[in-house]
Amino acid sequence: MTPTASATVHRVAPKGRGAHRSIAAALRAARDGDEIRVAPGEYVEQLVIDRAVRLLPEEGARHAVRLLAASPGRPVLEVAARDVRVEDLALVGQDPGLPAVLVNAGDLGLDGCEVSGGRVEAGGSASLALTDCRLTGAELAAVHLNTTGSARLTRVVVEDVEGTGVVVGSRAAAEADELTVRRVTGSGVRARGGARVVLRECRISGPGRSGLLVEDDASVTARDCRVEETATEGVRVLGSSARPDVRPADGETAEGGVVLVRCEVLRTGGDGVAVFGGDVLLLSCRLRDGSGPGVSVEDEGRAELVDCQVDGAHGSGLVARGAARLSAEGTSVTGSRANGLLAGGRAEVRMDTGDLTACSFSAVHACDDSRVTLTACRIGSSAEHGIRATDRAGLTVEGGRISDCGLSGVQIDGAAEARMRGVSVVRGRAGITTESSGTVVLEECDVVGAERSGISCGTETAPVLRDCRISGTGTAGLVIGEGATPSVEGCTVRDAAGSGVVVGPRAEPRIRAVTVSRTGKNSLFVGEKARGTIEDCVFTGAGSDGAAFPALHVSAGGAPVLRGCLVRDCEEDVALEKGARPVFDDCVARDVKNPSLPTGTEQALSAAGGPETSGAAGTTARETEAPAEDTLDDLLAELQGLAGLERVKNDVSSLVKLMRMVRRREEMGLAPPPLSRHLVFTGNPGTGKTTVARLYGRILAAVGLLERGHLVEADRADLVGEYVGHTGPKTARVFQQARGGVLFIDEAYSLTQYAGSNDFGQEAIATLLKLMEDHRDDVVVIVAGYLKEMEVFVRSNPGLASRFNRTLLFEDYSGAELVSIVEHQAAQHQYELTAEAREALTARFDAMPRDRGFGNGRTARQLFQAMTERQAYRVAELPEASEADVMTLGPEDIPQSL
Repeated sequence: MTPTASATVHRVAPKGRGAHRSIAAALRAARDGDEIRVAPGEYVEQLVIDRAVRLLPEEGARHAVRLLAASPGRPVLEVAARDVRVEDLALVGQDPGLPAVLVNAGDLGLDGCEVSGGRVEAGGSASLALTDCRLTGAELAAVHLNTTGSARLTRVVVEDVEGTGVVVGSRAAAEADELTVRRVTGSGVRARGGARVVLRECRISGPGRSGLLVEDDASVTARDCRVEETATEGVRVLGSSARPDVRPADGETAEGGVVLVRCEVLRTGGDGVAVFGGDVLLLSCRLRDGSGPGVSVEDEGRAELVDCQVDGAHGSGLVARGAARLSAEGTSVTGSRANGLLAGGRAEVRMDTGDLTACSFSAVHACDDSRVTLTACRIGSSAEHGIRATDRAGLTVEGGRISDCGLSGVQIDGAAEARMRGVSVVRGRAGITTESSGTVVLEECDVVGAERSGISCGTETAPVLRDCRISGTGTAGLVIGEGATPSVEGCTVRDAAGSGVVVGPRAEPRIRAVTVSRTGKNSLFVGEKARGTIEDCVFTGAGSDGAAFPALHVSAGGAPVLRGCLVRDCEEDVALEKGARPVFDDCVARDVKNPSLPTGTEQALSAAGGPETSGAAGTTARETEAPAEDTLDDLLAELQGLAGLERVKNDVSSLVKLMRMVRRREEMGLAPPPLSRHLVFTGNPGTGKTTVARLYGRILAAVGLLERGHLVEADRADLVGEYVGHTGPKTARVFQQARGGVLFIDEAYSLTQYAGSNDFGQEAIATLLKLMEDHRDDVVVIVAGYLKEMEVFVRSNPGLASRFNRTLLFEDYSGAELVSIVEHQAAQHQYELTAEAREALTARFDAMPRDRGFGNGRTARQLFQAMTERQAYRVAELPEASEADVMTLGPEDIPQSL
């Protein structure tokens, strides 16, 4: 404010002519627009400025005028007028916890002032401007803006505060340029209520809590700011108003949410940015050397990162949990002491064109029910996996490159679902490993130079592989685990040091249009009792390292069907172990020195006698001679090795004795006694009904009462059609598939629970009963479900009651039995339980209600998974984790709820 020609200058001095002896006296004499100049000295006053004046020291006496509060409970300066300006004075309050300067109405400009012993506070509808000021020695806060007006802080220094540096609340609109906050015990800047805050080129250093704290519906835009050396989080967001869909252009201010542009968050004592609610947008920001995660989003929080860098986080680089939403574009994460990206709970994460490198754990870890989508990302040099999806997580990966991982490039296990297209996995210990019971689809993926296998399909999994390419692996190219049933089409395997394709014991893959070339060992290795179909494949250059390996090797009991395949450029085309009986249909061998592959129409080749005619055209592998089965003693030992189920074990053992007697009478030519082999299994989920059903079929095969003893699982959807004439053939197909084994129908009561003209459940039952009668010696049917519902189901039809007259009750597991399941899981995954953990688990299981929602063994396995996740989070916080720390599960790792 520049005095007008009519303005009066009032002088204040301790002595001298024409001067007021106090500032208060000068104020009483002044009018709007006047100027008050104060001589150097110390003035103990309580000033209330109620007119538009300018208060400043005499020329050249900057900070030589000290105003001290007259009483402890009152501010040294109180403003209730518009257009008040105070310049170059030192204002000293008597109570650090109260205002030294208070503005409740009008507006105040402080320029070049020093304020100590209390805060600067604006309330009501007041406006406040601080320029080139220094604020020290306050408590609670140095600046408190609780006004509906505006505030501007320019080149202000806030330091040595027992509390928060700057608090902006109510609906204040505050802007700060080149604000410096240092040595405060609370947060650096705190925004709450409906405040709107803009920070430009500000520095927050060494706060005792968060650097920037945002609560309620406040919004903050920070540009070119730095937050460093915080005791907890760099930025903590507990809530914020919704962020607009349009990102602010350079120089613009966001109208909602929290927006950080070109900001640095360095050396924090906790998370770099922690979001627990509201929307946060980070543009071209850098987060480095934090003690926790770089960016963590929890609960209902939402965060978006664009062109950001997260370096050297002591936790994971990016974390999303709860119902959080996190997206990152053009963002790099490097040097994290844990994961690069960790997603848990029901979080949803999207990352486009990002880099995740040099992480101590897996670069990407998706667990629980989270959903992670990665597009064109680059992942490299992680100590563990490049990407791991587990539990029930969903993973989608489009394009990108994964290289030099300590374990698998991609690991999918638990019940996770994954869809990957166009992904390259280069070097590392293994390429892609899928051990999940969920849906896994790999399309157009490349695996190059893995130390071990290229792509591995785990035990009893059923992934889909289309147009994938595997080359230069240290062992096998494609490994199909025991009992797995994958679908593999249009893939290529070349330059594997071991075998090209390995089919594990009892696996039953569907392989079509696959090319295998230049393998160190076999092109195709088929394990014991494996089956499956292999069509239109090319196997060339087996044993390329000079060793005499046949292109195709089939182990004992193996019975795959090969149709339209070509074998070429090798010493030997086929080698069979004793008892192997593959089927060849229209297969060709070329440039083979020692050929034995049969040609022409479908042929069976046995290790003992060469090619044989196997029946009419179109016969499948299932129609060949059944391979040798497990011994009865082995199967009974496997049954006894199951946790709990003592009553079921006794019932099955009694049935075995009865079955052996029946078989013996038949061998003697005596009539067998009337006996129904069909069973009802009742009990809660997770009590091992499917496991025992599978063993029961194998036992009957070992006794000689079933041909194969395999298990076919079905439910209502597999048996009941959707229109007239659909159900009968549908049920018949499932029954035919189970011929020679066990048909296991879970929740069988659902066939009778629906009524109406459009339900065909009763038709499915009628068809099933007729097939059971026509093929009484070919199939054993087991129906399963809850006890009461199964009693009603069996009584609902006389044919069911006559055929299902034996029920096995699967009781809930005891606490000790559930602990043994957890211990078994721990041993399988190289963990150890402490004695305290076992005691806590026993107490936990004993306290669980055994109602219909109790998962029994499934609950035990889920609890074990949850324990490993909590242990991972805990160990990640340790500065130096030993091998014992990584392997040990303690009571603190047991979650309170699942």
